[in-house]
Amino acid sequence: MKKRVLLPVFAAFMIFAGADSHEVDAASVDQLTTSAYQYIGTPYVYGGTTTRGFDCSGFTRQVFSDLGISLPRTSGSQYGQGQSVAKGNLQAGDLVFFNTSGAGVSHVGIYIGNQKFIHSQTSRGVSVSNINESYWAKRYIGAKRVANFSTIEVAKAEVKNAQIDFSVYTSRGEVAIQLAKALNLDTSDTNSPFADVKPSAKYAGAVTALSQLGVFSGDEHGKFNPASPITRAQLAKVLVVAFDLQQQGDAPTFTDVPTSHWSSEYVATLASTGITVGKGDGTFAVNDYVTLTHLEAFINRAQQQ
Repeated sequence: MKKRVLLPVFAAFMIFAGADSHEVDAASVDQLTTSAYQYIGTPYVYGGTTTRGFDCSGFTRQVFSDLGISLPRTSGSQYGQGQSVAKGNLQAGDLVFFNTSGAGVSHVGIYIGNQKFIHSQTSRGVSVSNINESYWAKRYIGAKRVANFSTIEVAKAEVKNAQIDFSVYTSRGEVAIQLAKALNLDTSDTNSPFADVKPSAKYAGAVTALSQLGVFSGDEHGKFNPASPITRAQLAKVLVVAFDLQQQGDAPTFTDVPTSHWSSEYVATLASTGITVGKGDGTFAVNDYVTLTHLEAFINRAQQQ
């Protein structure tokens, strides 16, 4: 039986019907990456199928389920779905398979473009890897396309997310989680005001609590953009508001933060309290993305104020 899934009207009305596949109205690439990236950092758990921990096929199954697409439970069964795709013709959303056990298909991930795929691996949990890295290249078996995703937003999605290693850099969703923990906020309310934060997302309660405190506000489209990175300037504002920080005396100045810059007061507050000392070259690097390591350091210092 063919299953038809209704998704938001801005998703491209593209239909794919391969061997043993469902007929679906596919979501956009941006929806796919947003769904996948929300689970970055979730630990690997053998047999795991929830946000407490995923194994590889539990993760892929969850991401596709978020988009209304059903997948079998195991990597071997998922390999039996859809249409085979040559490695040179991979598109975002294709399932990529590997032999990590020496006994055939034993690992699966989701290709997200630019030679990257997102998966739940034993050593790092849900994370992004390069399909051409020596380890994965040697164990690559093949790929299957179980649904076509709109190519309208492919370039946008690749620029926005696929170039960013979220095992190094933090996403806005992760910032919300870490801040809520540091502030000991009640995260039981998962009905956020943002259109792109589902109640089922692991950061939903944190985002809701922080938005109620005025720490986060949406963009002009009412979105939180949980799978996007956050810049150092943006984080400066978030930290000042979240911890109600006040400037303490004169602050060091940075060559890339003139007084006319929107973040100047927030950066000055962080600098005056010693939460930041800049990059060591006289700049604050306002547009650099925040790493997970720096996020932890900033929050720890802010808690001591």
